[in-house]
Amino acid sequence: MWKHALKLGLAGLLGLAAAVPAFTQQSPSLVPEPAPKAAAAPALPPAPAGAGTLTKADVDAWLDGYMPYALARGDVAGAVVVVVKDGQVLTQRGFGYADVAARKPVDPERTLFRPGSTSKLFTWTAVMQQVEAGKLDLDADVNRYLDFRIPPYRGKPLTLREIMTHTSGFEEIIKGLLAFDKPVKPLGDVLKERIPERIFAPGSTPAYSNYATALAGYIVERVSGMKFDDYVERNIFQRLGMAHTSFRQPLPAKLRPLMSQGYELGSGKAQRYELIGLAPAGAAASSGADMAKFMIAHLNDGGPLLKPETARLMHTAQNKSVPGNNQMALGFYEQWIDGHRAIGHGGDTVYFHTELMIFPAEKVGVFISMNSAGKDGAPNGIRGALMDEFVDRYLASGPRKPPVELATAKEHARMLAGNWTVSRRIESSFASIVSLLGEMKVGLDDDGRPLIAGVPALGGAPRKWIEVAPFIWEDAYGHERLAAQVKDGKVVRWTFAMVSPFMVWDRTPWYASGSWLIPALIFALAVILVTAVSWPAGWIARRRYGAALALEGNARKAYRLTRGVSWLVLLVLAGWAVVISGIENFDTHGKTDWLILLLQVVGTIGFLGLFGLAAWNLWLAFRGRRGWFATLWAVLLLLGAFFVLWTALVFKLISFGTAF
Repeated sequence: MWKHALKLGLAGLLGLAAAVPAFTQQSPSLVPEPAPKAAAAPALPPAPAGAGTLTKADVDAWLDGYMPYALARGDVAGAVVVVVKDGQVLTQRGFGYADVAARKPVDPERTLFRPGSTSKLFTWTAVMQQVEAGKLDLDADVNRYLDFRIPPYRGKPLTLREIMTHTSGFEEIIKGLLAFDKPVKPLGDVLKERIPERIFAPGSTPAYSNYATALAGYIVERVSGMKFDDYVERNIFQRLGMAHTSFRQPLPAKLRPLMSQGYELGSGKAQRYELIGLAPAGAAASSGADMAKFMIAHLNDGGPLLKPETARLMHTAQNKSVPGNNQMALGFYEQWIDGHRAIGHGGDTVYFHTELMIFPAEKVGVFISMNSAGKDGAPNGIRGALMDEFVDRYLASGPRKPPVELATAKEHARMLAGNWTVSRRIESSFASIVSLLGEMKVGLDDDGRPLIAGVPALGGAPRKWIEVAPFIWEDAYGHERLAAQVKDGKVVRWTFAMVSPFMVWDRTPWYASGSWLIPALIFALAVILVTAVSWPAGWIARRRYGAALALEGNARKAYRLTRGVSWLVLLVLAGWAVVISGIENFDTHGKTDWLILLLQVVGTIGFLGLFGLAAWNLWLAFRGRRGWFATLWAVLLLLGAFFVLWTALVFKLISFGTAF
């Protein structure tokens, strides 16, 4: 999301204030975001732990007291909620509208929603079916199954286990993930067009990857001899009787009338159908009733999909993330709530927002999907509160005890403070500048506890973090948990429960840290802007008063060139503003390639040229013994040019290529 302070200082000049498009898991769309937005939807009224009875009548009454108001408050058009228990559907409810203009209500049996990345659970199930059949080895080099090559990372191959635990090491990619009104290319062609850079050793770092998931789907195609769409229909949907579910894009004709409209706001216009380029990562459409069948199968040790031992393996945590927090299983991620272990997956397209959680020990599952982005990230708040309060109301055995703070709390909070960069990021292209804007800052509140603006409570207020174990903090009033990893007496990595299975934060390298770089850029832009404006302003002043420019020869040439190239740099930075801010708009992908290439060529000339000219101008100022102000300004201009060049080099604004 936009960093407000940087937006004020840089918008319209550098244009680096780009929204980090949302992060598939737990936030909108298929691209990354450093932290979930504050939700507009209200929290459920806290109930005494275990106050409810897990019956259809009680759950229906509870949902009726929350969902209509939450949807209206968050400007969400419609939703479906399904609860399963002991192999049966306990309740399945539709709320609001599937089509607002037609006043078509949500039908939990037939209305289709887009579950986004929750679709990945079908892909992972397909992989485990092929493991069970002996056609796939979780720990073999994936190149064994491909007709193209995934390069090793420093000699280490990539395996399916690493893919399924989101530790493949791939950087994020955005371009081509989602489109509208365009034919979807064959999966193999999409994967071969662009292989993302590997930025982490395989198995070392949770970093969510849609590409890796799609790669797994393609591997299923290769070893089964069936197209992915055909495979999941025959081996998952048909086995479970999921007649209202499909990965096909566009949807089959018989399902199109059942598809819910998608909305930015429930009070706004219906939007177009979203097409997912990496289909196995998020292209499904399904009804709530069908998702109930899928949950029941996994709660029943795999049901007709997997052998019990295979399902148990799939549901077992793999311990890849920061110790003390939630981990990835094989495809499922775990969430611990009040001592109860859930496994599941969230998912988001631009317009649809979903959460699926099953509680294996309790044989209970909950699914919610909404068809609007809503106001202020409302779907995140709605689904998060629903899951937390469901556990508190129906599964908790007694009241939660307030956390007890350790004596080391302040010392460990100070060790956590600093600037941090998320593992799920773009690194090899100009879009890496998003990392600067998405950088997470951990400070200290008035009581010396961690202060993390990017991980707010439901209403947007900062959380009160209580250290309950060494380098493990709990939200004093909620279910969120934060854990840090310590090496050689220093905190080197941390994450929070909502995203810990697939995303962590590492300390930002000094050379890319916004703690000094953002103020330096604001300074640089101010100096370059004043330098550029002084050229026409000086000409107007001299013309009015009949004065001549008091510079000759090389000094005059340097004066004009530095100011002319300053204008060029400002125009280039304004161009990058257009490009970077457009990353969030999938409709623009490909349409600005000409501008990207132009900016890369002209920007390289401008950034390097301004630095060289500023250095020459300073040398001439010293040599010509100009006045103190002219010499000082020459120094400031050189510093400004240096900071801009530094940023351009670190964040790949000087590079060539339109991929991001």
